[in-house]
Amino acid sequence: MTAAPRAIALNCTLKPSGASSTDAMIAVLAAAFAKQGVTVTETIRIAAHDVKPGVTSDEGDGDAWPAIREKILAHDILIFGGPIWMGQIGSVAKRVLERMDAFIGETDDQGRMPSFGKVAVAAIVGNEDGAHWSSAQLFQSLNDTGWTIPPVSACYWVGEAMGSVDFKDLGETPEKVTQTATTVATNAAHLARLLLSNPMPGITA
Repeated sequence: MTAAPRAIALNCTLKPSGASSTDAMIAVLAAAFAKQGVTVTETIRIAAHDVKPGVTSDEGDGDAWPAIREKILAHDILIFGGPIWMGQIGSVAKRVLERMDAFIGETDDQGRMPSFGKVAVAAIVGNEDGAHWSSAQLFQSLNDTGWTIPPVSACYWVGEAMGSVDFKDLGETPEKVTQTATTVATNAAHLARLLLSNPMPGITA
């Protein structure tokens, strides 16, 4: 019997500590995943760690990325969470994507990147337009670096343009967000189980 998939979340808020709307959205997805039998074991707040700029898997002394990378790759599903800034995904998320670029050169003898067979979904929040553009940025980069993207793979909330209400401050989760989270978690969990039971074949001569 195939083991249940495990998920891990990255919170790419710009804040190293304190309340975060990205955490609130990740929590919505975590609840939806739990109903699918998938545990989100940990949320890593990237801004709280010294993830150095670069495009390798280890940028030297003090770089926090190697340990984070190891944790990510020990899971089957990645929840990639981040806020919209200036109409696009925030800079911390882009740094993570840049570090994952190293996967392209880390293939096994069948051409499989370390992320092959692993599923990625997005949790996006913001008070301005940009959710679709942010998810496009994320998913193109994640696809390039070996992740498998399920259908309906982004759960997002966007408030009024130039408004002052954040997702974390809402009295209750909007019904549409909850419905989308259910779809994201259902599709991602199903796909992860398929990939665990039937791994990506890679390229053979």
